Amino acid sequence: MELVEKITSLRRRLVPWRRDGEQIALVPTMGNLHAGHLALVREARRTADRALVSIFVNPLQFGPGEDFGSYPRTLDRDRKLLEAEGTDLLFAPQVKAVYPHGQEGQTRVEVPGLSDILCGASRPGHFAGVATVVCKLLNMAQPDVAIFGEKDFQQLLVIQRMVKDLCLPVRVMGLPTVREPDGLAMSSRNGYLTPDERARAPALYRALCGARDRLRAGLAADEVERKGGEELVDGGLRPDYFDVRRASDLQPVTTQDEDLVVLTAAYLGKARLIDNLRVSLTGEASRTEAAT
Repeated sequence: MELVEKITSLRRRLVPWRRDGEQIALVPTMGNLHAGHLALVREARRTADRALVSIFVNPLQFGPGEDFGSYPRTLDRDRKLLEAEGTDLLFAPQVKAVYPHGQEGQTRVEVPGLSDILCGASRPGHFAGVATVVCKLLNMAQPDVAIFGEKDFQQLLVIQRMVKDLCLPVRVMGLPTVREPDGLAMSSRNGYLTPDERARAPALYRALCGARDRLRAGLAADEVERKGGEELVDGGLRPDYFDVRRASDLQPVTTQDEDLVVLTAAYLGKARLIDNLRVSLTGEASRTEAAT
């Protein structure tokens, strides 16, 4: 596996693949890789002829006082993991390469409607930073498919809308959340948890499962949200939000909606944890989630 840092080197390396008609799959990450990321890489190898992974800790999506400076940078370890998975190419650009005019002078991409609710309400400007860097990565690499995890469900919808609205010729895939045996969604920020906090963290997933069961039993969405928030507090977490939304566009649910998603974010020590669970009210089984 080759590592490239410059955009010109990336594009030059992709030329022979395109000349040979090979399909390219991109997995954008911020590094500090875990089993969830590696599941995306394996899907990239199944989906396309070539698997390209990017590692870039994007300063544009971090707000004041957030953990950009302390976010784990583990490039050597990540490189070994990607090599073991058969990754074809690793793109790890420097901030100056991605934002040559600095962050303040950067043209930005915004997705209205989806970007200022839920996590966007708590982290103003976050999704503009996400959409901007993903748009740039897609233009740099011009892959046939880009693969993301559904743990960041709102992010996935933002990216899908951005790609559609800007007519970008790439297929965006979302893969089910990969979980620890106790249900905690795998996340690079789980490393911030102390042993005691880690023991309490699965309360997030338990609250989502309880919400799913209550929705299927016919309880109103607002009552489901209230009970879910209470369960987080009882579990020792500080809720940011616990919401039931329409899965297609994250709008508030109506009595006619059957494809739902329950989304939550909560603070536990230094970590802000997010998770979600799809819920089908059609009587069919809801989406199966991957586990390790």
